[in-house]
Amino acid sequence: MKQLLHHGKIILRPLEPDDIELLYRWENNMEIWELSNTRTPYSKYVLAEYIKNSVKDIYETKQLRLIIENWERHPVGAVDLFDFDPYHQRAGVGILIHNTEDRNRGYATDTLEALSEYAIHALGLKQLYANIAADNHQSIHLFEKAGFVKAGVKKDWLKTISGWKDEILFQKFLD
Repeated sequence: MKQLLHHGKIILRPLEPDDIELLYRWENNMEIWELSNTRTPYSKYVLAEYIKNSVKDIYETKQLRLIIENWERHPVGAVDLFDFDPYHQRAGVGILIHNTEDRNRGYATDTLEALSEYAIHALGLKQLYANIAADNHQSIHLFEKAGFVKAGVKKDWLKTISGWKDEILFQKFLD
């Protein structure tokens, strides 16, 4: 059987207790807070509790976070399934490749492919969706390349330091 959590240059794996320092660094990086709609820092205690609860089933928590590793087993980012709805067979997707030197190397593209396969074959989903700020051209390009299509625009949806931004809804129907 095909390895659902492997594709191209990446391996997706569940959170481990040893990921606490990694998550602490990533979640508290204020440079990416606007992308993740984060407003406050996370404590190591809160992150440790999150990791401890990550063993719960996606059907219970309605979310799943996986660490993206390259073939050298170096963590390069994380991908989230959220708003998991098994009845309507859909979930939202969020992705982060943290370090700029790890971007544009195919990790995010491979991650979305592996996640799509997992969503179809392990979770029985019909579609995935992503909400992306209209000025986040790099993410828009990534999701379009991965087969997501623009489904609509939410006007003045995101409040930022520099003003209001539109947010685009992208959908991918899974085969």
